[in-house]
Order: sequence, then structure tokens, then C-alpha cells
Amino acid sequence: MPNYRRSYVSGGTYFFTVKTLGNDPILLLKPALRNAINSVRRTMPFQSIAWVLLPDHLHTIWQLPENDANYSLRWSLIKQEVTRRCGGLSSGPSTESRRKRGEGSIWQRRFWEHTIRDDTDLRNHIDYIHFNPVKHGYVKRPSDWPYSTFHQFSRDGIYPEDWAWTDENSPSNYGE
Repeated sequence: MPNYRRSYVSGGTYFFTVKTLGNDPILLLKPALRNAINSVRRTMPFQSIAWVLLPDHLHTIWQLPENDANYSLRWSLIKQEVTRRCGGLSSGPSTESRRKRGEGSIWQRRFWEHTIRDDTDLRNHIDYIHFNPVKHGYVKRPSDWPYSTFHQFSRDGIYPEDWAWTDENSPSNYGE
């Protein structure tokens, strides 16, 4: 394992990518995931700024409270609760190492985190999140994907409904 150091900034804003083990379909976990996030948020608050749920992974941006940088514990608790609620739903491997650590077979062990540096970085990551279903070929327009905050951003006037759409038949090259 590389000597990777995470960035922990109290009150920080973070972009995350969380993947399922074996690329299993996360959309099946949607109710359990929503309940786990809400449960953890009650005891360890955070603001979810943007998110997208894709078949095998999710992206989200969180703002943590002042004097709090413990996103790792939040993710651990969310993953544990989803795994507990879903039982043996995943077909992912249950290795000896995973059993020793008490890990289930739904989530990849780690997650990707990026500390948001400024308003431009935040906007770029929000755009990345909302364009991700198009990038992966699930839809032609972000507005066609039901599992993201794009719709809220559009209702709030941040994005036009046809954002990232260049003509009637092709998505923009954004994110390529």
C-alpha cells in the first residue's frame, strides 16, 4: 500500500468518489444508502453540496462543520450501515483480509477524497459530478439522469435544463 496521506481540514469542503467492490450495482442500495447517510448525519453533521449516484459508484461534495475534519469516520459508518441493512446483497469477494477487518463485500475498502481549494475548484467539481452520467454513457444530457443534484441546481437557476448539451443529438465534450 502506498504511503498515501489524506488531507484533513477542519470545516473543509471535500469531493469524494466511493465505489462498490467488484463494480456491483449501487443503485440497488439507494434506499439503504439514503437511510445510512441520514442516520450518520444526525450524529455527525455535514452538508451535502452536490452528488450523483451511478451504477457502481457515487461522487459527492461535503462541507464539514467548523472544528471537524473526520470524514473518514463518517464514510466508515455509512458503509457499515449500508452493509448491515443489505446483508449479503453483493457478489463481491469476501477475502480473509476483509473478514479479519470485519468488512462486508459491498464497498471497496478505500475512497477517493480531494480537498476543495477555492470557488473555481468547487464549481469544477460540481460540474464534474453533474456531467458524470453523460461521461459514462448512461444518458446524453445531465438532465436525463434522475440520481443527482443536477435537478435541484437547475430548479435553483444555477444550470439551465439543457446544460452541457451542444445540439439535439450529441453531448458536449466537457470532461473528456
